[in-house]
Amino acid sequence: MTADPSRNSGAPMPARNWVSILAKYRDPDPLRSGFELGVSLLPYLAIWALAWWLLDIAPVLSVLLAVLNGGFLVRLFIIQHDCGHGGFFRSRSLSDWTGRAIGVLTLTPYDVWRRTHSFHHSAAGNLDKRGMGDVHTLTVAEYRALSPWNRFLYRVYRHPAVMFGLGPSYLFMVQNRLPLGLMRAGATYWTSAMATNVLIAGALGLIWWTGGWQPLVLIFLPTVLVGASAGVWLFYVQHQFEETHWDNDQDWQLHDAALHGSSHYDLPGVLRWFSGNIGVHHVHHLYARIPFYRLTEVLRDHAELATAQRLTLRESLACVKLHLWDERQRKLLSFRSERELYGVPERS
Repeated sequence: MTADPSRNSGAPMPARNWVSILAKYRDPDPLRSGFELGVSLLPYLAIWALAWWLLDIAPVLSVLLAVLNGGFLVRLFIIQHDCGHGGFFRSRSLSDWTGRAIGVLTLTPYDVWRRTHSFHHSAAGNLDKRGMGDVHTLTVAEYRALSPWNRFLYRVYRHPAVMFGLGPSYLFMVQNRLPLGLMRAGATYWTSAMATNVLIAGALGLIWWTGGWQPLVLIFLPTVLVGASAGVWLFYVQHQFEETHWDNDQDWQLHDAALHGSSHYDLPGVLRWFSGNIGVHHVHHLYARIPFYRLTEVLRDHAELATAQRLTLRESLACVKLHLWDERQRKLLSFRSERELYGVPERS
């Protein structure tokens, strides 16, 4: 066990100092990575097959199995995510091609997502670099300066039914079909998006040809919608908690934003397994190349990180009501709290 250097100092260690400590956890174990891929992909395919077989016998069971399979889809996305960070296999090429293949299942063009997600890691918590790979978040001052119509649109966007229902469906089924944000960044991203689209269309066409509409509506859609909503919820909670960390560019520091602007979402064991330990998000942002199955080693060895920004499942539900960053109090507020503190915004 590695001792925390901060234990004897009586003060929290600077965030940047964690990087050299966490480097020891970065190397993947090829056998463990292969095992994690197998126990995620094979059950996913088996449940798909079982749900299809049950369609003529018990379609309700098919739908329930599809809902369960949404959890395996989330886990596959986490593996794709680790491949994008170069942390799942030692071979970058093997990681990339594994990520591209999984991207067909998750409806996410790998090379496009890898680039936008890299931007997220390089700018998370930077108020002057919002807009790519993050949840759109306004400051109190920005919100109050909007017209009534634009304030209404922002409130609609932040409503749970949109954020965790319509939004994920749009993101994975529509927005991911084009390399948005990278339209003029080169052929690589168009190739990634279009090749993924062709393979998805081919797979769905084959399903339709062999099984008709039922497998698509009763298995494919529930699996994707549950997986997408769960994935967006996880991403939301990882950064949209009350005491998160935002700064303007001149005050922003990468490692401070990583440690203090990302939560430790301490989920029950089963949910932690399906979500691939992505709730240990502050550690992930401090050192993104650590394979997901080694994140728990970090918490075991470093008690300070195990308690930092910890959110339980019950506590995380309150994050749904947080919508605006208050630069004066340095925390996220609900719309209600914003009105109580600052009054009703003037018409503009």
